[in-house]
Amino acid sequence: MGSYVLGLREIDRTKIALAGGKGANLGELARLEGIQVPDGFCVTTKAYQEMTGNNGQLQGLIGQLSLLEIEDQAKISAVSGQIRELIVAIVIEAHIRQEIADYLAQLGEHGAYAVRSSATAEDLPAASFAGQQDTYLNITGQDSLYRHISKCWASLFTDRAVTYRMRNGFDQAHVHLAVVVQKMVFPEAAGIMFTADPITANRRVVSIDAGFGLGEALVAGLVTADNYKVRDGVIVDRQIAAKKLAVYAAKEGGTEERKLDAQRRSEQTLTDEQILRLARIGRTIESYFGQPQDIEWCRFAEQFFIVQSRPVTSLFPIPGVPDGKNHVYMSIGHQQMMTDAIKPLGLSFFLFLEELVLTAGGRLFMDFAHDLASPVGRLILKFTLAKMDPLMDSAVKTLMKRRDFVKSLARGKRYLRMGAGYFSWALLRQVIKIYRHNDPDLVAALIAWCDDYIDQLQQKIAPLSGEELFAFIETEYPKLTKALYEPRSMGMVMVGLYALNAVNKNMAKWLGKKSAADVLAQSLPNNITSAMGLELLDVADAARQYPAVLAYFEHADHADNDTFFADLARLEGGQAVSASIKAYLAKYGMRCAGEIDITRPRWHEQPTALVTMLLSNIKNFAPGARQAIFEQGLREAEQKRREFLDRLQQLPGGKQKARKAARMISILRNFIGYREYPKYFLVRCNWVIKQAMLHEAAQLVQKGVLQVKEDIYYLFFEELQEVVRTGRLDYGLIAKRKAEYQIYERLTPPRVMTSDGEVVFGAYDTANMPPGALAGIPVSAGVIEGRARVMLKMEDARVEQGDILVTTYTDPSWTPVFVSIKGLVTEVGGMMTHGAVVAREYGLPAVAGVENAVRLIKDGQKIRVNGTEGYVEIL
Repeated sequence: MGSYVLGLREIDRTKIALAGGKGANLGELARLEGIQVPDGFCVTTKAYQEMTGNNGQLQGLIGQLSLLEIEDQAKISAVSGQIRELIVAIVIEAHIRQEIADYLAQLGEHGAYAVRSSATAEDLPAASFAGQQDTYLNITGQDSLYRHISKCWASLFTDRAVTYRMRNGFDQAHVHLAVVVQKMVFPEAAGIMFTADPITANRRVVSIDAGFGLGEALVAGLVTADNYKVRDGVIVDRQIAAKKLAVYAAKEGGTEERKLDAQRRSEQTLTDEQILRLARIGRTIESYFGQPQDIEWCRFAEQFFIVQSRPVTSLFPIPGVPDGKNHVYMSIGHQQMMTDAIKPLGLSFFLFLEELVLTAGGRLFMDFAHDLASPVGRLILKFTLAKMDPLMDSAVKTLMKRRDFVKSLARGKRYLRMGAGYFSWALLRQVIKIYRHNDPDLVAALIAWCDDYIDQLQQKIAPLSGEELFAFIETEYPKLTKALYEPRSMGMVMVGLYALNAVNKNMAKWLGKKSAADVLAQSLPNNITSAMGLELLDVADAARQYPAVLAYFEHADHADNDTFFADLARLEGGQAVSASIKAYLAKYGMRCAGEIDITRPRWHEQPTALVTMLLSNIKNFAPGARQAIFEQGLREAEQKRREFLDRLQQLPGGKQKARKAARMISILRNFIGYREYPKYFLVRCNWVIKQAMLHEAAQLVQKGVLQVKEDIYYLFFEELQEVVRTGRLDYGLIAKRKAEYQIYERLTPPRVMTSDGEVVFGAYDTANMPPGALAGIPVSAGVIEGRARVMLKMEDARVEQGDILVTTYTDPSWTPVFVSIKGLVTEVGGMMTHGAVVAREYGLPAVAGVENAVRLIKDGQKIRVNGTEGYVEIL
């Protein structure tokens, strides 16, 4: 036999290029003891390539397809349709038909067969591509079989398959199709089995969907299946569906729908013994492939046949190492307002800062099992989570109601304890001291200390290179933890937060005013993040007077960052504008979207990222807007302060209440702005270190060790240190890490998950919200209506006054956009995350933590944001 056709038992995972993902997996299963796979063979990709590769017209159309964007749906549909017509019209050559006929002779040429597509980009660990190509059942006769093989080849170019490949970054010209042909099983029941619960992602739960007849009725959504859940060999849940019809093989070939009689409609499809046996088969297959599987099965004459098994690619990896105990992992990204995947070098620097941090799926987590196992730890977490992220708090409360889960929590040293992180008696002493003295000069003194620290860091690192540089970073960076969590610094943050909560609590109690601190926190001193947004208005003022500069800015998103300033210098007014931008970058150029990842390109590296915001500022504001906006915020805050104090004076015990409120408002304004400074300090330190590492990477490029200097981002720090020491690098590791990162980018990290992989969801109390409103966290008071501008990238944020920004998260880099908008909606965040702090200072109604906001709210829709009660209405 030639390599145009292979028997299933001749195929294994090494033959994906010939047999496609489905064929390779079935070939593995066919040789696995105890697993029944229908006999069959595979018409390989070599046959597909021979039949299509020399067709010039066909290859030209595939080339056209590769040039289209995913938005070009009409063109995609037209070109794909032409390709399918051409492939179906191709006559399979005689020598390939002969090889197929030889295998049919062995299996029974007059039998019925299932004909299934198996693409080379299918059923892979990174992407399942489930259901993208076609399957044909109960095919009889050689001519009909050949015709349906051609139909399978053509289904490689269905609209859905082409679009799916575009979305996942697969080259249309480099994906080929094999066809699996198997003896038809005429099952009494069939269905799908997931060896990890597809709803909760719990790896200990097998979920089985089952219906009568062929499984295609379930796959096509024609019937509601029974669902059984099995955990540790015990059926823990069963849902028996009302099954009105089933799909069966038709006598003349193909399939047909048949109505079920009344008695069978409510009958359990599988017996309990069959459910448990099938679950054991699933665990066997999962163990063989080494990861959770999505399995298609069918039952005939008390035997289970497996007709497909693919990896479940949507599961988020589990942090930590299994130890048989229950762990509770909470997302750091949701707390830091950055849920994107982080490259290995970026993860390393977080691991330097926090020894208890865990990584999974390119994200950061902390295990709070030890705290939740302790009554004291639970109390601290309850207070912390309620303020930080109500959805996280709700999820943890759900877990704590499970007695068996709590009993098996891992026990050990708590994270939330005195002496851990920034919790210390020294911190407590500083909090008391700062609160009592209420001295705003303390903030200025600490900022000066931070500036001095960074100056010293620059001086120390400047002369270092090679192993000496990386040894210095390894020793010095952990000291940054001490500087970052310095008791004076954390003390100011905590005193500011206490004052914020106290003002809100007392004004609600005494005056019935919700979120009173929001107005009082406008135009704060020492808020480095809000200042960054306002100061870009001065840069806009420098640029607005030069038409040639503005014309260049309109196309600068296509400009080369390396020549940006040189290009500007050739224009009238360009040197003056360059000087203004460079002065801004000297103060803020180390910032960027997703800045907690040290590998992200900074504004210093990509100055064109500022251009869209500059154009928006020029369009939306008059000259001198920075000072006008800041002074207006000051007036509003002072007016509100006087109003509150005057009203308090009229109450019983009013003088004492007014005196207490005045002190708390003073503390609030003196210290809450500093909340933003520690992160600014961290990103400044990171920029100094990043520059030094990139200089070293450039040396490695010159030596031929690296291809491009940015490849160091895919190495953990210890690996990079070893490359510098040895001058050697395995580029296979870089390729592997880049592929992993692409997978991680597509995953959605959970707020809370367990060591079983279960994603635990929280919920808001929506009882007092309007019907259909999207619930969230009220983080900045006020109600505003306007046009929703749904944006995922800060550099694309061209907004108009009156727009409401809707996005996944906002970190400090988004602050310049806040100047132009009138409201904010984010999927991630809480009361004290950066977006909330800046929204309050700018007086923007804001709601955070609105799950799936960017999917549920469409760009351009009119919406109402209620930042006082915490919900969004689509109008």
